[in-house]
Amino acid sequence: MNETNDKDAVEINFDGLIGPTHNFAGLAAGNLASQSHRAQESHPRFAALQGLAKMRVLMGLGVPQAVLPPQPRPSLTLLRRLGFVGTDATVIGDAFRQAPHLLAVAMSGSSMWTANAATVCPSADSPDGRVHFTPANLITSAHRANETHVTAAVLKAIFADETHFSHHDPLPTSSDLGDEGAANHSRFCDAPGDPGGQLFVYGADGRAFADATSRRYTSRQTRLASESVARLHGLRSDRVVFALQHPDAIDAGVFHNDVIAVGHRLTLLCHELAFADRTDVHDQLRRMTDDRIRIVEVATSQLSLANSVSTYLFNSQLVTSADRSTILVAPTACQRHEVTRSLIEQWISEGVLDAVEFVDVNESMANGGGPACLRLRIVLTEPERRAMASGVLLDDDRLASLTDWVNRHYRETLTPADLGDPNLLRENHDALDELTQRLGLGSLYEFQR
Repeated sequence: MNETNDKDAVEINFDGLIGPTHNFAGLAAGNLASQSHRAQESHPRFAALQGLAKMRVLMGLGVPQAVLPPQPRPSLTLLRRLGFVGTDATVIGDAFRQAPHLLAVAMSGSSMWTANAATVCPSADSPDGRVHFTPANLITSAHRANETHVTAAVLKAIFADETHFSHHDPLPTSSDLGDEGAANHSRFCDAPGDPGGQLFVYGADGRAFADATSRRYTSRQTRLASESVARLHGLRSDRVVFALQHPDAIDAGVFHNDVIAVGHRLTLLCHELAFADRTDVHDQLRRMTDDRIRIVEVATSQLSLANSVSTYLFNSQLVTSADRSTILVAPTACQRHEVTRSLIEQWISEGVLDAVEFVDVNESMANGGGPACLRLRIVLTEPERRAMASGVLLDDDRLASLTDWVNRHYRETLTPADLGDPNLLRENHDALDELTQRLGLGSLYEFQR
């Protein structure tokens, strides 16, 4: 796995900025946290500041950090496609009265979970030496599927140089090809610039989910989709593993693999019920990495699936700090929970980890996404970094600027009744209009043109 190495390559965490319409509509079936907080009051300003605070922690560790902007909400394009007509205010008012669920779909701030934005493969793994992007089609839920075309536009705006970046269209919108992006994808390597091996996890083979093995919740990712992305990116067959997610995990609320497993460099932390055939998957991963991967598995007798989901232990981030330490960036729920705290302490004592950083992202977790959901990992060489839009890369000044932006533009609270307020549209557009200028992205959205 280490034939060549671009020593200047780094893994950059692209976090989604939590948007001004962050709310608890309970739109995600199979996401237990989302369902349990349905219709509760949310705190958009606090949520966004928590996200920025997490980014500050990563920056303090010397991990390169960047941001992806929120999407315009409500999505008037969606509402008009669904038959609502008239002025913007009329469209919002009629949707609120006639179909509040559809208005909630159009108001969703779920693009903040950028682990679902796309699958990204670095130039070290691709035959043409470019970074490859495939936006996720997210077809299993209307509020997520509505993100795809804007996500594609955002990625193309940031990574515009075709010399270095290759953008593929999202997979066709068929239930055979459900694709949820990097939340079901991990890459293993010695160092970021080395050729790596990749793990794709799926819940059903395809064919309209007819062969799905989960019983309570519909699986979101298909093997046909994962194989298609691997082909599009030109990945070598001996450096790809396709693994079936355990149906019991899906039925326990593990809607994405990153809720039950986290991988980084040559380490995989996972629950014993992460994969349907754990022995075969582990063997394949060892062969793919020349037996260099370290697989640390947590038994059900140690930590139940229910507690894995409620604490989001495996939705933590594994990162390498500037001093080459392996750090787990874990939600504070893991610090409060006796078993997960003990497991982390055990991993540190055994040398699996060097340290842990606990972060408070409770607003995101209440809607179904922990630290790992909020970020998309992208490996870039120095020439690739120079070719991207540099305004999205964070430093202390830009982080302070974004904090000021959030404090001026975000509401303190949102209730379900507030979603019918047409002023939210103006507030969102004003905020995003200023943000795209701050990030150097120009007129990115339709409403700006």
